[in-house]
Amino acid sequence: MPKIAEIEPTPNPNAMKFILREPLTWGITRSYDSAEQAKDDPLASRLFAIEHVVNVFYVDHWITVTQDGKADWNELMRRLAVPIREAPGADEHSAELAAQASGAMKSADLGEADRARLDKINDILDDQVRPYLQGDGGDLYVLGLDGNRLTVHYQGACGSCPSSISGTLTGIENLLRQVEPDIEVVAA
Repeated sequence: MPKIAEIEPTPNPNAMKFILREPLTWGITRSYDSAEQAKDDPLASRLFAIEHVVNVFYVDHWITVTQDGKADWNELMRRLAVPIREAPGADEHSAELAAQASGAMKSADLGEADRARLDKINDILDDQVRPYLQGDGGDLYVLGLDGNRLTVHYQGACGSCPSSISGTLTGIENLLRQVEPDIEVVAA
């Protein structure tokens, strides 16, 4: 049962980040935008059962919960803490699943040249973008590379934050253009 070590606000006023003493997963990202999407995830289902919750995102030692902007954070955090504290921690099985997932993503149906481009893009994102997004309770998932068009999906606090779609997306595109001059980055 993960214990909450700290609770941090995020740049998104409707999202709060819970930092845990024990991991919930070993590298497996869980991101849900609705109770329907979360129906097979016991923790996320319990969180969505709490009024005003509109997004649940978690990985390893932290979980970000986004509300609809209508709840008082102090009251909502007390209610969210119960299922978070009662959630089972990560086990050996989740570490195996994480290893399988990372291997499956590398074997995506891309040509060798595009796979190399995507690996380089992900290396840049891992080094210069994701740590900052994760620090703010979110993340960025690459959905695909089609020619010069990179499609990304914001997760957690970043998913509904206005600066994600404007400033951050432009910043990512400018960063990637240093190695891919014709790349276009779009959010889905």
